[in-house]
Amino acid sequence: MSRRVFWIVLDSVGCGEAPDAAAFGDAGSDTLGTCARSGLLDVPNMAKLGLFNIDGTSFRSDEPVKPEDIEGIYGRAQEQSAGKDTTVGHWEMAGMISHTPLPTYPDGFPQDILDTLEKAWGRKIICNKPYSGTEVIKDYGEEHMKTGAMIVYTSADSVMQIAAHEDIVPVEELYRMCRIAREVMHGEHGCGRIIARPFEGEWPFRRTVRRHDFSLQPPRETVLDALKKAGFVNIGVGKIKDIFAGKSVMVSIPNMGNDANMDRTIDVADCDFEGLCYVNLVDTDMIYGHRRDIPAYTKALNDFDVQLGKLMEKMGDEDIILITADHGCDPGYTGTDHTREYVPVLAWGHGLKRGVNLGTLHTFADMGATIGEYFGIDYRGEGTSFLHAII
Repeated sequence: MSRRVFWIVLDSVGCGEAPDAAAFGDAGSDTLGTCARSGLLDVPNMAKLGLFNIDGTSFRSDEPVKPEDIEGIYGRAQEQSAGKDTTVGHWEMAGMISHTPLPTYPDGFPQDILDTLEKAWGRKIICNKPYSGTEVIKDYGEEHMKTGAMIVYTSADSVMQIAAHEDIVPVEELYRMCRIAREVMHGEHGCGRIIARPFEGEWPFRRTVRRHDFSLQPPRETVLDALKKAGFVNIGVGKIKDIFAGKSVMVSIPNMGNDANMDRTIDVADCDFEGLCYVNLVDTDMIYGHRRDIPAYTKALNDFDVQLGKLMEKMGDEDIILITADHGCDPGYTGTDHTREYVPVLAWGHGLKRGVNLGTLHTFADMGATIGEYFGIDYRGEGTSFLHAII
């Protein structure tokens, strides 16, 4: 019987402020708590796995599911990386802690970087400051349309975002310009991601689905590398290939939104393979978290829970579902940025124990270590496997 792990990352679904949240300006942040307090959260499948039994959370039920009635394994994990974004969160869960923060640009990018890009692109640059992605095209879109200058902006994360109207700069040309920027942004300026942000229409404009991320490659080995070397298959659904810059992601199903990504994951469950199906569901972060939309964020969780039930029906005797997140993005918090939080860890499989409380894992990397041990490879990265507790 083939072993498979379906590793699902609910992008930004944190479960309460981390011990160092204040150092990141995120004291009191609580993504899942905000959704629970909205009165709209309806996730019976995750509840059966132990979501509302997780220790130390604000949403832990006063009458949690009885241990003997819990069907899964539950706990939370603390991030050890020096950051709170998608890149370092996924790298850490895959076994590699980022001890040095990736560069951020609260005052915009240095002039020498801008000069280099303008020369290479043959276009001027406008904006060059931290900005909301929806607001930046409202404020700079018309100037871009008139002059052809590229809108370059950033956020609190380690990112360079490059926006252009598809009628002014065709998408493939925008991607080419992002690849140039990726080559320029290395060394001390090796930011986590260069993000193509195409938009369309007339003012106030609207962003299209043809966003594309150009990430740094992880500088050290991850569990994906180790699985590939050992002959297992790595399938990436959603942004996974982008996050790992394609490294050891052997089959990629690009991001099509949460619902479609889960539909494709359910399709993958019908396929015969041995290895990892690694899924990122980004809508909670990109569409609802940054826009601080509590009802829509909560509905996205409810919708996922329905599809989770369908996926569980497809699981074989040796398959495991592992659900987690990469950081927080509390839709009830101030500002529009990610939040430094614990993340939930839920696991389920026919061959796993029931009702195991993992407590608090020291690092996201414990998940990658556990996957490595489950597939019988030596890789543990910078984590500690908890396989012995769940089998």
